[in-house]
Amino acid sequence: MLVDFATLPPRSAYQWMVSSILPRPIAWVSTVSPDGVTNLAPFSFFQGITASPPTLMFVPANTRDGSKKDTIRNIELVPEFVVSLVTFALSAKMNDTASNLPYGESEIARFGVETAPSQRVRPPRIAGSPIAFECSLDRIVLVGSGPLAANVVFGRILVAHVLEGVLGPDGLPDSDKMDLVGRLGHEAYARTRDTFSLKRPDR
Repeated sequence: MLVDFATLPPRSAYQWMVSSILPRPIAWVSTVSPDGVTNLAPFSFFQGITASPPTLMFVPANTRDGSKKDTIRNIELVPEFVVSLVTFALSAKMNDTASNLPYGESEIARFGVETAPSQRVRPPRIAGSPIAFECSLDRIVLVGSGPLAANVVFGRILVAHVLEGVLGPDGLPDSDKMDLVGRLGHEAYARTRDTFSLKRPDR
């Protein structure tokens, strides 16, 4: 079978991608509007991209009518955000915040998500998240136009809040202790507790 992406409508291309590129980590992104109203939304086109300087990226795609999502609207006006990682215990709340609320209505308030203050940016972090990255906006790269087009957000990591209980003997985060969830196709998710190890040849 050959899938010719050049002939697919955007929605079909999206469905093929999210059903094939697996698992995808979830960025639970908190932002604020200029008047201080919080927004919280999950994104599974998310990754760390470089350690020099420490930078991550996530992608709020346009809505089906081609308009920008609330997250990107806020970041364009207040250029900072927090990426909180999502545990299995937080997954139901994360899913709630994927709801399409009107701009200016806070998902944090609507769904009772517990937050904690950030240190260097205005948006709050998610209190129960094992790791939350405070970021300043580096740049936004537009890819495509119209419905489902991408606003690729690059964020410079300023500080990370880490729960000490998720650290392993080496002092770094342990995937089993964090019990993060990742996005699969359709409505399926994976957990980071099902793991195996392979020693790299150059080590």
